[in-house]
Amino acid sequence: MNNKPQYKKFPLDPMLTKRARLLELAGDETRIRIFCFLYEYKEACVTDIAESLDMNINAISHHLRLMKDNGLLTSERMGTSICYKLVIDDFTKSLKNVVC
Repeated sequence: MNNKPQYKKFPLDPMLTKRARLLELAGDETRIRIFCFLYEYKEACVTDIAESLDMNINAISHHLRLMKDNGLLTSERMGTSICYKLVIDDFTKSLKNVVC
């Protein structure tokens, strides 16, 4: 007699793909530092983030762009500076509890 359970299918879907991408983004040490910084201060400009993390502006800008392109941040131009704000949702709240 075969008592093997009937497993349901777990197809690849767009939401799963998005979650995998977010986890991939969250797995980078610099982006975790940026994430925790923004979770604490809510909003900051690129130069302030770079100074706080003791990194150059180009490197920070690259990470911020990736985070924004994937929906983790929003940005606003303030004069010559671009300032970023963390998007607070279920994913970022959960991530905060794990990494910050």
